[in-house]
Amino acid sequence: MKVINLHQEENEIIQLAVENNRHAQQKIYTKFSPKMLSVCRQYIKDLHQAEDIMITAFMKVFTNLKNFEHKGSFEGWIRRIMVNECISFIRVQKKVNFLEDEYYKEDGFNNIESKFSVEDIQFLIDNLPDGYKMIFNLYAIEGFKHKEIADMLGINEGTSKSQLSHARKMLQDQVNKLKNYSNGTE
Repeated sequence: MKVINLHQEENEIIQLAVENNRHAQQKIYTKFSPKMLSVCRQYIKDLHQAEDIMITAFMKVFTNLKNFEHKGSFEGWIRRIMVNECISFIRVQKKVNFLEDEYYKEDGFNNIESKFSVEDIQFLIDNLPDGYKMIFNLYAIEGFKHKEIADMLGINEGTSKSQLSHARKMLQDQVNKLKNYSNGTE
């Protein structure tokens, strides 16, 4: 039985891409662009803008590929660039303001009914105010801690917690409305 080292193949493709090999860059783009578009779409409501941001972020990936240290996953490294590019876009275009609200409440909003499709859930997240949406995505989807989010966005840790709490409350209210609507009680 022959063992194929897929990690080595990825490293070779990365090295070729660092050397501006267009075929290697195309392989990286083709492999990761569907997932990365999904990442961008979590932050950016408009699909065309999300695509533009993803392409811009891929340009940064290829420009900075020589800085990839092969510590951790390559996909995670690309994902972080995508998230940072989305945050930069939102800051420039929408000038998101975070309410300095130190009040937050931990709640049990970890179980969305399985009868909702991914599109339904994305629609609910898209309807959050931009600040809530950004914090929700960074915390619930990307897995960042509140301290990391606060540092990344230049806000207080309590503000991050508060924004997440408000986002969860709004999502829960929207889920309840959808459940009531689908049950014919509204």
